[in-house]
Amino acid sequence: MTEGKISKKIVLFAMPIFLGNLFQQLYNIVDSLVVGNVLGKDALAAVSSSGSLIFLIVGFINGIFVGAGVVIARYYGAKDMEELSVAVHTTIAFGFIAGILVTIAGMGFTPWMLKMMGTPDDVFHNSVLYFRLYFAGGIGIVMYNTCMGIFQAVGDSRHPLYYLIISSVVNVILEILFVAVLGLGIGGSAIATVIAQFVSAFLGFYKLLKVDGVHRVYIKKIRINRKMLIRLLKMGIPTGVQNSVIAFANVIVQANINNFGSVAMAGCGSYSKLEGFAFLPITSFSVALTTFIGQNLGAKQYDRAKKGARFGIVTGVMLAESVGILLWILAPILIRFFNSQPNVIEFGVMQARIEALFYFLLALSHCLAGILRGAGKSTIPMIVMLVCWCVIRISYITIMVNVIPDIRVVFWAYPLTWCLSSIAFLIYYKKADWIHSFVGKAQLSAN
Repeated sequence: MTEGKISKKIVLFAMPIFLGNLFQQLYNIVDSLVVGNVLGKDALAAVSSSGSLIFLIVGFINGIFVGAGVVIARYYGAKDMEELSVAVHTTIAFGFIAGILVTIAGMGFTPWMLKMMGTPDDVFHNSVLYFRLYFAGGIGIVMYNTCMGIFQAVGDSRHPLYYLIISSVVNVILEILFVAVLGLGIGGSAIATVIAQFVSAFLGFYKLLKVDGVHRVYIKKIRINRKMLIRLLKMGIPTGVQNSVIAFANVIVQANINNFGSVAMAGCGSYSKLEGFAFLPITSFSVALTTFIGQNLGAKQYDRAKKGARFGIVTGVMLAESVGILLWILAPILIRFFNSQPNVIEFGVMQARIEALFYFLLALSHCLAGILRGAGKSTIPMIVMLVCWCVIRISYITIMVNVIPDIRVVFWAYPLTWCLSSIAFLIYYKKADWIHSFVGKAQLSAN
């Protein structure tokens, strides 16, 4: 990432991430398609409400691994291979511990969290069953993201793609087998997803054991280095907190949607699956920018970092808006794939028609946040998103839904808060010296 044509490097790095996220999104899509068409709208509602709750627990841990990736990318750019090895092995060790914690928290707190979200009684039992089985595979979920973060930090976005393709195929086959053929119900859907996640985690970890590179993992070296863990946590906790507060805000949003009944849950859940596809260019360029900025600032190539940031922002925004326009047009057809009931389709299309044309704002916020994280300024995205996507979003919904009891009020919370966060990020990006405030190799090692 520190050599060659900037646009080519970023696109070639982002493309496998995009394709990998595309196949990962198939996990959720297959769940909804099979469950919605085989088990009906109540089961679809139970699965569809999963996104925000899962991200509430998993998002914090994964945010820490984003920070770990920034630290590894810096050492890689600075060619400090000794510290890079320590960072990699500490990250792996922490991943195992975090996976166990996610399993315990997810399985233990699922009923309480679903009640907090106001999950209707007619889908509560299925929701508890699905989430508990899903979180039983917590180690697989976390370890895949741990390995993926290491690969991406050193500029390898291809191997995570390969493993996701394989696990997605496994997921599709098992989903159809367990639910449509064997009749295992919503529990079969969750088990299929868990098995697929363990497959991707195993493949990623095995590759790290065999790879011929500076990021190779040796079993005997897997341990927590206290000083390195502190560096990883300092960089990753702000992103983890950011992920969690966003997820918490989305749980509140989901709770308000739940108040409109299982039909609204199914329709909005179907839209959320499509929205996941629309976000793929955004998340791909955000991750690519974090790695690009981290490696180039580690190598003290400041002008290259600035040029890469500008290219990533423009490209990410244009791609996101193009997808948003397509979704706005095709929403009635696409929602129908999940459930053919007219009232379910109506809710999904309504949400798409309100939010899709504002995806450029979401892309702008995520790309700027990715740049700042790569520059070591991870607290700025945390603060901006905490205020805009959590405090303001929840306050707006809490007040306005009581004044205007219409589900469209909930939908408008997203574009409004995307706009506010974009303005805040742009001001910081233009005014602050984020390039030269980068914590260099010597400072990082001293902390």
